[in-house]
Amino acid sequence: MKSETPAIREFINSETTFPAAIHAWEIHLINEGRTTNTVKAFLSDVQLLASYIPPDRTVGSVTTRDLNNFLSWMENERKVPCSPKTYSRRVTSIKSFYKWLKTFGVISDDPAEKVIQKSVLSPLPEILTATEYQVVLDAANEFRFGKKPDARPMALVQLLLATGIKKNETLGISPNHIDLEDPDHPVLYIRYDSPANRYKERKIDLPIDWIPVYKEHLQQYPPTKRVFDFSARRLEYILEDIGKAAGLKKHLSFNMCRWTSAVHDYYSNMDPEAIRIKLGVSKIQWREIFMKLKELRDQYAPPPQKTVEA
Repeated sequence: MKSETPAIREFINSETTFPAAIHAWEIHLINEGRTTNTVKAFLSDVQLLASYIPPDRTVGSVTTRDLNNFLSWMENERKVPCSPKTYSRRVTSIKSFYKWLKTFGVISDDPAEKVIQKSVLSPLPEILTATEYQVVLDAANEFRFGKKPDARPMALVQLLLATGIKKNETLGISPNHIDLEDPDHPVLYIRYDSPANRYKERKIDLPIDWIPVYKEHLQQYPPTKRVFDFSARRLEYILEDIGKAAGLKKHLSFNMCRWTSAVHDYYSNMDPEAIRIKLGVSKIQWREIFMKLKELRDQYAPPPQKTVEA
C-alpha cells in the first residue's frame, strides 16, 4: 500500500473535487483485487454523496456534520426508499473512502471516523437441530452403502458440517489442500486466488472418520483439479437429496450447514475466537454472527426442562 502513496499525492490532494478523487479510489479498489460488484457498489454510494455536496466543495472541506446531514437526507428526505441494509452499506462505503484518503495523506483528519454505523441485523438463519444433525449424517451414509455405493453425499455433507466452509470454498478445494500426513490430525487448507480474500485463508482440522469417506469418494469420482469436480448446482441437488432422504421439512443447503456447524461448535464450548477464525470472517462481521449464535444455541439443543418435585 505504501508504494501507492506517491502516485496518489501526485494526482489528488485535500483541494481535489470529488470526481477526480473517486476516480483515483476506483483505481485503488481495482488494484486491491476487489470484485466488480463491490467496486460498483462503493463507487455508486460515494457518487451519491458527491451529488449531494455542492460541486465546488473539495474532499478536504467536508466535515462530519456534512456527512451526517447527507445520511439524514438520504434516510428521511430523499424520495427514493433506502432500506436499513442499503443505509448501512453506504455508511461503510463513505467510511472506506475517507479512511483511504487519510491513510495516503490526502487529508489530515477523517470526517467519517465519528459517523455512527448503525447495526442492521438480518433475520436468523435456519439451522439443523442436534437430532437433525445426526439424522442427516445417517441419511448421507445410506447412499454410501446402497445398492450403487455413492460416497459423494457423505463426503460433502460431513465436510460441510465439520468445517462450516462456504459453497465457493467447497468448489475450490483441490486434493493438495487436504493434508493427511499426520493420520491423527488431518487438516484442510482453504486457499483464495484473489489477494483481497487472502485474510480468509485458513487451516481447519478435519474429523478422522471423514478420511475413509473421502478416499472412497476419490476412488468413485477421480478428481482432475478439484475434489468436488461438479457444478455448484449439482452439489446443491446432492444436499437436497440428503435432506429428502432424512425426511427434513427444511431445505438443506450450504448456508444451513455452515450455520449449523458454527452453532454446533459454540454449543460444544469451542472458544468464540476459534470459531471466528475457523469460519474465516473478519472481526467486524463476527459481531453480528456471534449475536446470532447466542440466539441459535437453544434452537440447536434446547436446555433440559427443570423438573419440579412434588
